[in-house]
Amino acid sequence: MKNWKKILLPLAASALMLSACSGGGGGTTAATNGSGGGDTEKKEITIWAWDPNFNIAALNLAKEKYAKDHPDVTINIVENAQADIVQKLNTGLNSGTTKGLPNVVLIEDYRAQNFLQSYPDAFRDMSDKIKAEDFADYKAGPTSLDGKQYGIPFDSGVTGFYVRTDYLEQAGYTVEDVTNIDWDQFIEIGKKVKAATGKAMLTQDPNDLGTLRVMLQSAGSWYLKEDGVTPNIAGNAAFKEALETYKAMFDADIVKLNSDWSQFVAAFNSGDVASVPTGNWITPSVKAEASQSGKWAVVPIPRLKDTANSINASNSGGSSWYVMNVDGKDAAADFMAETFGSDAELYQDLLSKIGVLGTLKAASGGTAYEQPDEFFGDQKIYSDFAKWTTEVPKVNFGLHTYAIEDILSAEVQNYLNGSKDVDAVMNDTQTQAEAQLK
Repeated sequence: MKNWKKILLPLAASALMLSACSGGGGGTTAATNGSGGGDTEKKEITIWAWDPNFNIAALNLAKEKYAKDHPDVTINIVENAQADIVQKLNTGLNSGTTKGLPNVVLIEDYRAQNFLQSYPDAFRDMSDKIKAEDFADYKAGPTSLDGKQYGIPFDSGVTGFYVRTDYLEQAGYTVEDVTNIDWDQFIEIGKKVKAATGKAMLTQDPNDLGTLRVMLQSAGSWYLKEDGVTPNIAGNAAFKEALETYKAMFDADIVKLNSDWSQFVAAFNSGDVASVPTGNWITPSVKAEASQSGKWAVVPIPRLKDTANSINASNSGGSSWYVMNVDGKDAAADFMAETFGSDAELYQDLLSKIGVLGTLKAASGGTAYEQPDEFFGDQKIYSDFAKWTTEVPKVNFGLHTYAIEDILSAEVQNYLNGSKDVDAVMNDTQTQAEAQLK
């Protein structure tokens, strides 16, 4: 795509927090016409991913299981920070060569369409190996293009509303009282919880727009129209309500401010906030404070009150695997298809040993999902998350999520500090986005 340089996605702040280490790749020649850099199949696969405690750990489990039936295949797992992976892919693919790139790479769902639409010939069509309908419906949009299935959907970013049951009780509420509520009710409950306990309802970095994303996707809306290219800010009723709700949280004084990941986690581990509305990937961090065992529950995420199609289910984050068109692509495709693409038993291990909640429908039940969690009052949280995953509305994240958020983050601050009203923020963001992305 000739406009690739214009649409390279900025590196997300969250990606910069992830640990990095350098490593080599598996590709040796440029991919052309979807046929790859050659058909001489190697029995060696190189995979790039980030996060040693989650994605890398999942790869190691898959590698161990695959090796039992395929001892002749060498699998090299290389840890890179997400930011480094994005940069290396951009640099390599923009130069027209896949030399030094891996056989398999993990790509965040928010970024996937940018790579697929710009360089579809760089990725192996996996339609002969997996079926999109075997995975959570909302994963199909980011991982496919023009009727072809490129990505192997991986983890679920399904959201949950994590609540401190003891703080709720002090304010006169039960878990049922906060189940399937809207964000306006969330704010009112937050006021009473703070009055009764002195604790903020949640912690939030004003520059982190993750909560806005959650609100938008709950209504099946996004920063972009269904074409994944055209900015969809001005006139977007769901987006306007999300912005107004976001500001109302701060105005109600129920937010404990944070400025980075460590402060975010510290706020709930220290007991300073009463809830954490976010993706299920936060579960290990919530459970890290063992002294709070039995004091938490998880219920569906709140919905927008006045947007009719907003529901109590949404998504935050998530990623998928992509096989690159380089030597060894078919061996890599076999590995991915036999593990993350179909192995329900593997997903049981991923959940019980690592806490990875996958999106393979066949793996959404079983022993690991049905285990009560003592930390959450013996709630079967993963069974609940699996159910909510099937309800997440589909949206097209498109090409420009992070580019628009670069513009939006400054405008949101203008809105929060009162220097602009909501309509001015939306109109100005729309104008800037159209100028930058045309």
